[in-house]
Amino acid sequence: MPHYDLVIVGTGSGNSILDPRFADWNTAIVEKGTFGGTCLNVGCIPTKMFVHAANVAATPATSSKFGVDEELTGVRWRDVRDRIFGRIDPIAAGGREYRVQHEDNQNVTVYEGEGRFTGHKELQVTYSDGRPPETITADKFVLAAGGRPVVPDIPGLAETGYHTSDTVMRLDELPSSIVILGGGYIAAEFAHVFASFGVNVTVVNRSGALLRSEDDDVSARFTELASQRFDVRLDRKTVRARKTASGVALDLEGPEGAETVEADVLLVATGRTPNSDLLDVAATGVTTGERGHVVVDEYQQTVVDGIYALGDISSVFELKHVANHEQRVVQHNLLHPDERIEADHRFVPHAVFTSPQVASVGLTEREARERGVSYVTSHQDYAGIAYGWAMEDTTGFAKLLADPATGQLLGAHIIGPQASSVIQPLIQAMSFGLDAKSMARGQYWIHPAMPELVENALLNLPLD
Repeated sequence: MPHYDLVIVGTGSGNSILDPRFADWNTAIVEKGTFGGTCLNVGCIPTKMFVHAANVAATPATSSKFGVDEELTGVRWRDVRDRIFGRIDPIAAGGREYRVQHEDNQNVTVYEGEGRFTGHKELQVTYSDGRPPETITADKFVLAAGGRPVVPDIPGLAETGYHTSDTVMRLDELPSSIVILGGGYIAAEFAHVFASFGVNVTVVNRSGALLRSEDDDVSARFTELASQRFDVRLDRKTVRARKTASGVALDLEGPEGAETVEADVLLVATGRTPNSDLLDVAATGVTTGERGHVVVDEYQQTVVDGIYALGDISSVFELKHVANHEQRVVQHNLLHPDERIEADHRFVPHAVFTSPQVASVGLTEREARERGVSYVTSHQDYAGIAYGWAMEDTTGFAKLLADPATGQLLGAHIIGPQASSVIQPLIQAMSFGLDAKSMARGQYWIHPAMPELVENALLNLPLD
């Protein structure tokens, strides 16, 4: 039974832990799938590359209002797909090759199989090629095994056939129609991608709004705009899934009774779940929360001494930039056990790369009310700034929440062009304690650029 100083399970952000400072550690990496994790292979990077192509494809649909007549003559799906994965797949393969073959990793053993705890700090690795399982032990473990798509328990779904975000980007042909089950960020991004490529998109959601976890004003605006672009079915219960002669059908129950939607392809985008159950972390004494996330303290350590966790397996945020931050914390704490540092999750931003983009950091107004936090708000439309005029944007806006006593920002929410970039100064202000008045008046704002949206939203806050 091989014993190691450190075993890392997962090769997403966890793979970045090992650097030359670990050269004298006897280490092992366990990976059941493709090197690089969710973000590189099936998440952030390929989806955003598809989104950019979709943005290009969507341009002709709105160009005429600028006096420019354009026409989309076609989308070469396989060319789009192959450009993206032609870049990503070699990176994943290169990451594996580096760990397996490079002389820098002579102290690293790679186990390409599925790990599962069978006892205290005892991990069994099962191989898909028929080799007998191996059991390894270690003084320290890092659990960085990520998550996977949730597949709801719907009668007939397995027999009907479906895609998730893990598989839909590898389609051989662009369908003429698609049904997307779900109303969160994955559903919103893929609805934009496929609709921009000329696919008829139907979105089926069990709740009454899309992007429901966003601020209520942002969610309502996005739902309104999405309903103008896609066939959006809200407050629907999916009763069953069925195969049809041309594809799939979902039988639904909604406010007006029974109905059916049909399409060539079904995409299930109902969320993600951490892989803690696949690892059977309870067998080594590690605890999990209500949604299955591994419980960690401020140092990213579990309740078991020497077992750390990071990324989607332990983080409710399930964001790559959070996983990268936690990786650096875990790396430091492994190397400096007597001088450990804490993870900083105070102001974690996120963005939805749909159309229009959505970005957020801090409290929503709903959360502020629920927590009894005193706040004031402001609202600034893109239509009220000069660059908004240039873009003819009449739907986007920024919404801020601030402490009326101190002027400190409590939350920021933007829906509109380049929201993921426009929000960054607000993240910076919150992270470094810059109050709204000082931020608005203490610096120049380039005119007529999009950050004037932020400047005006700050000035609109009713602060003394």
